[in-house]
Amino acid sequence: MDSGTHVVMGLGIAGLSYIDPIVSSNPSLAVAVFIGAVLGGQAPDFDGLLRLKSNSLYIRNHRGISHSPPFLLLWTVLITGILSLLWGFPWGSSSMLHLGLWVLISACYHVFSDLFNTYGTQGARPFTKKWISWNIIHIFDPTIFVTHAFAILLWALDLARPQVIFPTLYIVIALYYIWRTLVHYRLEHRLVHIDPDHESGDKYIAIPTVSLTHWHIVKTKKDQSYVLGHYDATGLKWHEKANCSNHPAVEESKKDPTVQAILHFSSYTCAEVRKIRAGYIVRWSDVRYRHRKQYPFVAIVMMDRDFNTIDSYVGWISDSQIEKKWSLLIS
Repeated sequence: MDSGTHVVMGLGIAGLSYIDPIVSSNPSLAVAVFIGAVLGGQAPDFDGLLRLKSNSLYIRNHRGISHSPPFLLLWTVLITGILSLLWGFPWGSSSMLHLGLWVLISACYHVFSDLFNTYGTQGARPFTKKWISWNIIHIFDPTIFVTHAFAILLWALDLARPQVIFPTLYIVIALYYIWRTLVHYRLEHRLVHIDPDHESGDKYIAIPTVSLTHWHIVKTKKDQSYVLGHYDATGLKWHEKANCSNHPAVEESKKDPTVQAILHFSSYTCAEVRKIRAGYIVRWSDVRYRHRKQYPFVAIVMMDRDFNTIDSYVGWISDSQIEKKWSLLIS
């Protein structure tokens, strides 16, 4: 999920902690749990600091090992240890253990929610490095954000007890996740029957959007090409086919760390080659993120005519930004 949603989730877990009588009866511990839950809800994304070194390192590792079970325990121990030291909780005391429990719950909720969107996580490391992405909830889900924000507002205005507000909130959230999962499951199994252009071997994935009724659809053909479309109340519509190039520059571009990063992260990439005055631009796009007829999540390598890298980039960028970035070399 996005950072804002993880913040309100952390606050939600802080509110839920009041069902724990040890927390609700100890104001000092409740404050520590409040801070710990918010930090625990952000901790798995501390890998964002990798951006300071390079975008390719960040893309390759974001939501990777930092979201794994060993690191969830590590974040919990670090946050609990620091807060216990600041609050003066004795090692192994009841206060420290209950603080650690709620920090762990908050960190686990972070990773659990990330599994449901398209980006996914490597949440099963070290057992497997496979990316787990269930494509059920958009990275920003208005329902999840608004319900959390409303519950936090009720708590802040003291309109109801947190022991009532937050168990109710998470019952609603659990039902919402179940409903979205069933909708997604039914849709993916229907696509093969409602697609008039279906051929043997075609595979489909349905990708959530901020709308509850609108889904992006990616069809993978036998030849590993992709067809992009959407599904909504009016039915299934196809927009375009992603034509993947087999130009020699494509294979050479795989040696670049930026391309290795996007290939490590996604199994839905397509390369296109553009000839320019300086040589070639090879653009690898993740076709799952089609937006306004563009593919903004890309790895781009500019090469000379001997396939030597001149410059490269990986991340989110629009076509206009690409033209501006390399205007002198492209013209």
